[in-house]
Amino acid sequence: MTQSPHRSLLAPALLDWHARQGRHDLPWQRDRTPYRVWVSEIMLQQTQVATVIPYYHRFMQRFPTVRELADAPVDEVLHLWAGLGYYARARNLHRAAVRVRDEFNGEFPGSFAEVESLPGIGRSTAGAILALSRGERFPILDGNVKRVLSRYFGVKGAPSQSAVTERLWELSAQCTPQQHVDTYTQAVMDLGATLCTRHKPLCAYCPLAEGCFARATGRQHELPAPRPPRARATRKVFMVVAQLADGSVLLERRPESGIWGGLWCLPEFDTASAAGSYIRQQLRDVRTEPRALSCVEHAFTHFDLVITPMLAACAGPAGVMDGERTVWYNPAQVARIGLPAPIKSLLEELTCPGWFTAPS
Repeated sequence: MTQSPHRSLLAPALLDWHARQGRHDLPWQRDRTPYRVWVSEIMLQQTQVATVIPYYHRFMQRFPTVRELADAPVDEVLHLWAGLGYYARARNLHRAAVRVRDEFNGEFPGSFAEVESLPGIGRSTAGAILALSRGERFPILDGNVKRVLSRYFGVKGAPSQSAVTERLWELSAQCTPQQHVDTYTQAVMDLGATLCTRHKPLCAYCPLAEGCFARATGRQHELPAPRPPRARATRKVFMVVAQLADGSVLLERRPESGIWGGLWCLPEFDTASAAGSYIRQQLRDVRTEPRALSCVEHAFTHFDLVITPMLAACAGPAGVMDGERTVWYNPAQVARIGLPAPIKSLLEELTCPGWFTAPS
């Protein structure tokens, strides 16, 4: 792996660039408490800044302190998270808030080890929280930083490889300055997000261009090495829209693991026949022949989901259902429960004029 002779120049160049060109008006940059930075760092994992900003504003308005987040039901947290995806982040955020409330008297922990021990917080996130909110010297290694360091120092191989990751951690630690750690941490993340982007990096504007290995060798698009591509799959499922006369629809809470973990969703089946059996056996007094609605498509990171909703007007469940895992939800009424974005959109259509409703 090639080592650049310009390591000592990296931090000063980034600090100077950030003072002139960096981002200074992001909502989590105001009143940088550990709690506010923590929420932003979790939301920004695998999600772009422009997408996060409105969610962050709504989240902080409802949960301005870690105690208020901990005291809230997880369904309300998931409700405000709906649409951001990767819902395990929201569940872990709530679990961690409960621990901060119960184990640390509502005060965000002070040591790196304690911060890293919280659910959903790894080494890089813990370092970012302490560096950005308290100016403590901890390196970080999110996706943007991996890309900047890989290109600048010519680190070959995919960052997913353990040896490459270890090398990048070493470089990150060596480049983190003794002073102005909060500004440097923001600057190196900003550089990766705005100039040293994955595709079409803006090298002509980069403050590190002069010492960058990738630019000097024309290998910007080779570094960092990409992960081996995965074959993209399509999964087809059938979901039962069991609807009462008042418009309420039966929802089930999904398991904690897997896609949409912990959210409320329509009963899901792999085949149309399995969905039909559920309608006949689990619903009482089905008034009309179940009918398939237009398919709903939703893209995940590695696969596409195609949902065929099957609408069935009914008088209720046929047998005893688990009250903790099922609920009758009326889309026309505001309810603070966590719904996957495509299911929320589908249910909102049920309230549109002219849409089918169950006969009385």
